Amino acid sequence: MKSFKDLFEQYQWDTIKGRLEQVTLPDVERSLQKKNRTIEDFLNFLSPIAAQKLEAMAKMTQQLTRKRFGKTIQLYAPLYLSNECQNICTYCGFSLGNSIRRKTLTDTELMTEASVLKSMEVNHVLLVSGEANKTVGIDYFLNAVQLLKPHFANISIEVQPLSEEEYRRLHHAGVNAVLVYQETYHQEVYKEYHPKGKKSNFGFRLETPDRIGKAGIHKIGLGVLLGLEDWRVDSFFNALHIDYLQKQYWKSRFSVSFPRLRPAEGIIEPNFIMEDKDLLQLICAYRIWNEDLEISISTRENEKFRDHIISLGATAMSAASKTNPGGYAVDKESLEQFETSDERSMDEIKSIIRKAGYDPVMKDWDAIYSGI
Repeated sequence: MKSFKDLFEQYQWDTIKGRLEQVTLPDVERSLQKKNRTIEDFLNFLSPIAAQKLEAMAKMTQQLTRKRFGKTIQLYAPLYLSNECQNICTYCGFSLGNSIRRKTLTDTELMTEASVLKSMEVNHVLLVSGEANKTVGIDYFLNAVQLLKPHFANISIEVQPLSEEEYRRLHHAGVNAVLVYQETYHQEVYKEYHPKGKKSNFGFRLETPDRIGKAGIHKIGLGVLLGLEDWRVDSFFNALHIDYLQKQYWKSRFSVSFPRLRPAEGIIEPNFIMEDKDLLQLICAYRIWNEDLEISISTRENEKFRDHIISLGATAMSAASKTNPGGYAVDKESLEQFETSDERSMDEIKSIIRKAGYDPVMKDWDAIYSGI
């Protein structure tokens, strides 16, 4: 098998949707009783009928997470580099069609933002930018990593899809993880959400995690934008993708994120509303299916949900997030990618984690052991 695209083409969206609706309660119960679970079991956990077993799934999720990850929550913060973007995406504040003031951080501004994060004891930083290859391309990213590496134990990036060689250069420069979201795996409607720009190429984006894996990146993060299409079907394909990647690039770690569509400049309303109980079911489905998968919860989610998910499957959480370039100090009024929901400080989040009986972890030591 050459890439995930070959596997993806063996599945049909409507077929998976039909299968989800046909799952029975005994199917779910059999999957819960198994020791080694497959992607078919994940489909059962996603099904509408599985909601009736949510309490049992939540208890199992808590047990499995504690067994594999202990009672710890990795904390990180995003650092937005630029809101310049060459794509038109109907759900994003950075979309090219939005008439807003564009900003890309200079070296000085980058370090000013970094100093604020360091004052909050952040040691795990996620670099984020819009997709503007000419303005914010590989050379910009390499420079940013070089500047930040002495100050952070762990650097992750969430930027436009790059070539295998570019990912290799970032890996050698000290990037620990790369996050890339397909947004939706519904190929027939993908173009409607991405009418212009390089991001409109469904196939190129679909094969991005393969390029990341071939480049030897230590951790690969996937996810879909929850609210564009049926979250159950999209999540099945996302898990199928992770399952494939784990078998192909077994030396890498994998994480999954759950971005729900949030208010932003000029965006569409969600096509599919996902309730908190639905998101909990999805998180439980991932954990019970895959004990090693890291599960990340962002500040898109509200305070109540984030407080409760600490003991129900989460392994990493962002905190005190600003989703605009310069948002921490340099340019607090620049355009944000989306509105955050949980605006509590890093210290407040640490306190809540401790009250739940968990330890907030600010430094990921894997970078040392992996030789980065």
